[in-house]
Amino acid sequence: MSDNQFQSIVGPRESLRVMDSLRRGATRRDVLAMLMAGGMQATLAGGLAGMAVTAQAQTPRRGGRIRVAVATSAASDTLDPAKQSNQNDYVRCSMVYNGLTSLDGSLTPQPALAESFSTTDAKTWVFTLRKGVSFHDGKALAPADVVFSLMRHKNPATASKAKALAEQIDTVTASGPNEVTVVLTSPNADLPVILGTFHFFIVKDGTTDFSSGIGTGPFKLKEFKPGVRTVGVRNENYWKAGRPYLDEIECVGIGDDSARVNALLSGGMDLVASVDPRAVARVKATPGYSIFTTQSGQYSDLIMRRDMAPGKNPDFVLAMKYLFDREQMKKSIALDYAVLGNDQPIDPTNRFYFKGLPQRTFDLDKAKFHLQKSGVTGKVPVVTSPAAMYSTEIALLLQQVGQRIGLDLDVKRMPADGYWSNHWLNSAVGFGNVNPRPSADTIFTQFFKSDAAWNESRWKNPQFDQLLVAARAETDLAKRRQMYADMQTLVHNDAGIGIPLFLASIDGHSTKLKGLSPIPLGGLMGYSFAEYVWLEA
Repeated sequence: MSDNQFQSIVGPRESLRVMDSLRRGATRRDVLAMLMAGGMQATLAGGLAGMAVTAQAQTPRRGGRIRVAVATSAASDTLDPAKQSNQNDYVRCSMVYNGLTSLDGSLTPQPALAESFSTTDAKTWVFTLRKGVSFHDGKALAPADVVFSLMRHKNPATASKAKALAEQIDTVTASGPNEVTVVLTSPNADLPVILGTFHFFIVKDGTTDFSSGIGTGPFKLKEFKPGVRTVGVRNENYWKAGRPYLDEIECVGIGDDSARVNALLSGGMDLVASVDPRAVARVKATPGYSIFTTQSGQYSDLIMRRDMAPGKNPDFVLAMKYLFDREQMKKSIALDYAVLGNDQPIDPTNRFYFKGLPQRTFDLDKAKFHLQKSGVTGKVPVVTSPAAMYSTEIALLLQQVGQRIGLDLDVKRMPADGYWSNHWLNSAVGFGNVNPRPSADTIFTQFFKSDAAWNESRWKNPQFDQLLVAARAETDLAKRRQMYADMQTLVHNDAGIGIPLFLASIDGHSTKLKGLSPIPLGGLMGYSFAEYVWLEA
């Protein structure tokens, strides 16, 4: 029941009177008496009183302060959007900055600082800037700010984490008093998606010192101590009417999983990121606390390099994929905080997910057939690490079922420290871990294009590469969707990558904290929770 629905039943004047009474602490009984005093029949008044209380409970309330703990922070914590590299950075910068676009729950770009954007060829893009937007110091948003913010990523001296993505930007110009034109080196229909990600937040023209965090975002910076804490206070002049709801947010980093949960359940925190699935039951069993789950495209993948034995043999690769007992992995390893994968890197939350791809099932007979056909014998080393979430547990399960078809997997556990530099990409058979990406193009480009630096299995497919480039330039959504479906099929059939599960992000919070909804760029509403959440009275 919404406030508007209640108003339509009793009329605007009576609705305002009732809602004002509720805000001042009136109970359901008080509202019932008020409605009956106006001549309303008791049964109807009783129903409407309940509806009014529900409407009031669902109405965001202004005021209050919350403390938030994320899983990562460091002395290198930054307020420079170009340099963001951890959860703390993403939360902090999402509090104080905005992008030209933002990504919704299906990772579709929506207008933000740009009230509209258009293109005819996916190469030249025109962004019309929203009027009435000002930075925290009062300066009005202007095209020069956008030109500076986007082009600085191309300068090597900026050391932008998004430099590879920004390379496709050829020019950015102020094409009108309230308009910016971006020309790419080649067409990309996903540019509005890219510009909706963390690193492309808009800063003031000419900014070199980011310690003050002057942006257009929902909160102004009150305090920032790298590796310690960040405090933001409500931006009273925020361009989104009525937001944010909270007066103040304090954010800290707590690296230890147990310590983070303890901080929540002791009342020291109102919201914590990255709860271990094994701690979920404890959080749920504690009165006043709950779990917020975001299903996303994060996955840990089995990597079989196609340029060396044994992955060079396609039958060995297929044998391993048929050994995935995905249902058991989902239940016993991820404790159901995951959805089944199908050896395709695009997950069901993505608008380009190809659900028509037949699910590859656990099949010992097919696994044994392809293993024997491959001729692979003897011990096969499989490298795992805590750095790749659940990789050791998945490998041990594969080892167990592999014995049933005569496959001897030798699980080699490596420490998290140094895993990405020493073992990932270097092991013949091992594991990776891929965080959510904003678009199908991004993940295909970074992990599956033949010449990609992070092409984990060294899979090279000219047809895939051609489809990838063509899909970027395709503005017809139906045609583009078919191209991405074809690419997912190619990866599923031929790449040396096994993806058993897509993993969920799990956050813990006080039940008094309202307004959370999933955005699959990660937990904490894709780290953008600050402007949406509110505290129940």
